[in-house]
Amino acid sequence: MSRRRRDTQILARRKGRARRSRRPVVWPIAGTGAKGGAARPQAGRVVTLTAARRRAAARKRLQKGTRSAPALPIDAERSAADFHLAACVSCARAGGRVIMDYWGKRGSFAVHEKGRNDYVTIVDREAEAAILRLVRDRFPDHAIMAEESAPTEGTVGYRWYIDPLDGTTNYVHGYPLFSVSVAVADPQGMRAGVVYDPLRDEMFSAARGAGAFLNGEPIRIAPVEKLSQALLVTGIPFRSLSRLDPYVASFKAFIQNAAGIRRDGSAAIDLAYVACGRLDGFWEMALSPWDVAAGSLIVQEAGGFVSDFQGRDDYLASGDIVAAGPQVHADMLRIIKDCYRKA
Repeated sequence: MSRRRRDTQILARRKGRARRSRRPVVWPIAGTGAKGGAARPQAGRVVTLTAARRRAAARKRLQKGTRSAPALPIDAERSAADFHLAACVSCARAGGRVIMDYWGKRGSFAVHEKGRNDYVTIVDREAEAAILRLVRDRFPDHAIMAEESAPTEGTVGYRWYIDPLDGTTNYVHGYPLFSVSVAVADPQGMRAGVVYDPLRDEMFSAARGAGAFLNGEPIRIAPVEKLSQALLVTGIPFRSLSRLDPYVASFKAFIQNAAGIRRDGSAAIDLAYVACGRLDGFWEMALSPWDVAAGSLIVQEAGGFVSDFQGRDDYLASGDIVAAGPQVHADMLRIIKDCYRKA
């Protein structure tokens, strides 16, 4: 064999090995590379997308059927709701820090009476100021309705409901049950809300359509189907003594028909406890929107029903609220309607 022929064969073998070891061309994957890790290999060569190929690809998509609304807006909506929920959590923790700074120091701060059995302290005001600073800094165009401040209007359809210390009377007397309640609503209703117990470091939270949680763990209402098995909770309507008679009648009826009744002194905590199954039903009248805004959403996201005394969703405006699981809620509503109809 001539030397020239031998060299030609060796060169051909080398080219064959080079072709076999050549890595396939890949498209870069979003979020990969130096920061996101190695790209995932996708065998094949880069093909020029001609007009004919574009038309063929379009025909295939039509044959498979068009997809429903793209996931991006839904994901964006969920991300926005999570963002507002995170803001609620930050606000509640800011208020909780102020509350715990004063806890156990009864007599070291002044207590003022806004109305009959309705108190306010420097703790309420400082906790609210800490929350408002965060809200106004992050959402300067949102409306705010807070217990200790005049309401403000916004320009984008969002409204915050803030109770910096729900259970002030308990707090003043050293009774260890109180909370911070923060919620935000959009034109469709309550968007996100939290009820925070700073003494036990329990954060009850919910975002619309995303479920309810306690310190990050999912919660559900208790599976109680009979009123006779239900542990109820209520609040004394000191702001509406003119309607005391029908309330007392309902209280008597529930004593006779339920497993028991508690009175804790914080409507926000009561609603949160119904949501996580510690209690089975809650009713109270003449509350303020900031008392129930966050808790009502948490109950609903935990699988419960919330309404006013007429079975409507007007509880923010009326201040009358019933919250429980589906069957217990129906039984409670029947008794409440009957008592208030007779009054």
